[in-house]
Amino acid sequence: MKYLDEYRDGALVAPLVEKIARLSAGRALKVMEVCGGHTHTIYKHGIEEILPDTVDLVHGPGCPVCVIPMGRIDDALALARTPGVIFTTYGDMMRVPGSKGSLLEAKAEGADVRFVYSPLDALKLARANPDRRVIFFAIGFETTAPSTALTLLRAQAEGVPNFSIFCNHVTIIPAVKAILDSPDLRLDGFIGPGHVSAIIGTRPYRFIAQDYRKPVVIAGFEPVDILQAIEMIVRQIVESRAEVENQYTRVVIEGGNGKALEAMMRTMELRPYFEWRGLGFITHSALKLRPEFAAFDAEALFDVPGVRIADPKACQCGEVLKGTIKPWQCKVFGTACTPETPIGTCMVSSEGACAAYYNYGRYAMSRPGAAAGEETAP
Repeated sequence: MKYLDEYRDGALVAPLVEKIARLSAGRALKVMEVCGGHTHTIYKHGIEEILPDTVDLVHGPGCPVCVIPMGRIDDALALARTPGVIFTTYGDMMRVPGSKGSLLEAKAEGADVRFVYSPLDALKLARANPDRRVIFFAIGFETTAPSTALTLLRAQAEGVPNFSIFCNHVTIIPAVKAILDSPDLRLDGFIGPGHVSAIIGTRPYRFIAQDYRKPVVIAGFEPVDILQAIEMIVRQIVESRAEVENQYTRVVIEGGNGKALEAMMRTMELRPYFEWRGLGFITHSALKLRPEFAAFDAEALFDVPGVRIADPKACQCGEVLKGTIKPWQCKVFGTACTPETPIGTCMVSSEGACAAYYNYGRYAMSRPGAAAGEETAP
C-alpha cells in the first residue's frame, strides 16, 4: 500500500478481523500496545470494539507526558518561578499537575512560561533575550531526544550562554523490561512503538523474544497498521514463535536512524536511575546531559529541589500506565478527573489512555451501570 487512505480502508479491515478471530479461537490473549499514539488510534477508530473477545488490548507506558513523576513537575515549577527565567515547554506539559499547581497556573501567577513547538524555538528565544535565562523542559522517549540533542549541539556551536535544558528524556526498553518482570501482569505479546522504533530500529527488542518468548510487532498508527500487527502477533503465538517483526516497514528499519542516535550519544548519557510514574525507579531508563554540556544543563545551573512527591491517593494513573487496570476502572475517572480538571497525567496528555477513553467515549459500554442506562459518556 502506498497511500494513507488505504490504511483506513474498511474493505481491508473486515478480513483482518476475521483472521484474528479465526487464529485466536479458544484462546485468551493479552496484547500490550506500548505507545500512547496506538492507544488513541485504537479508541478513535473503535478497534477494541471490533476485535474478538479472545484478544484483550492492554495499554502500556508509552506516553512521555504520563510517565513523568510529580516530583519532576515540582522541579519544573521551581525552575519556572526562578526570577529572570523564561521557561519553555511543549503544550501538553502546561496543564500537568504537580503538588504545587501546574505550569499554566504558574504562568497565571506571573512566571514567564511559554509553550513552544520544538527546542529550536526555545533556542531562538534565548538569542532574542540575551538578558534572560531560557530553559527548555525536554521530555519524550527516543522519538524527541534527537531534536534536543541537535539543539544542544547548535547552542554549543553558536555559543548561546543563556540557554539550558531541563532533561527528562526517557528510554523505552527498560520500561518494557520492568513490565515483563512485573508479577501482576501477564502478557502474550507487544505492539511495538512506531515513532521510537524509527529512531532505535528493531534490534533493541530482540531480548523480549529471545529471553521472555513474547512476540513483538512494530506497528504504524493507522487502523489497518494496528490490525495487521495484532494478526501478526496472534499468528506467531499460534505457530509457537517469538520473533521481532516489523509491520511499519515504510518508516522503520532494523538499524534505526544512525544520525539521530549519534547526536544523542554525543550529548547525553544514561542516568543511574529515574522514577517513572506507576513503575517506580528503573535503572538506566532515562537520559541526562553529558558533563561536557554542563554549561547547558539546568540541573547543574539552578537550584532544583529534587524531592520525590507521591501521587494523589485518588488517582490510579500509575496502574493505568502499568496496564493493570483500564482507565474507566479508576475511581475518579470521568467524575473528579476530566480533561478540564485533571488529577493525573493520563487525562492531560494527548497520548494518555484516560484522555483517549474520555474523548472518544469508548468506556461507556464498560463502566458499571452502563447497561442500566447510567449516563457515562462525556
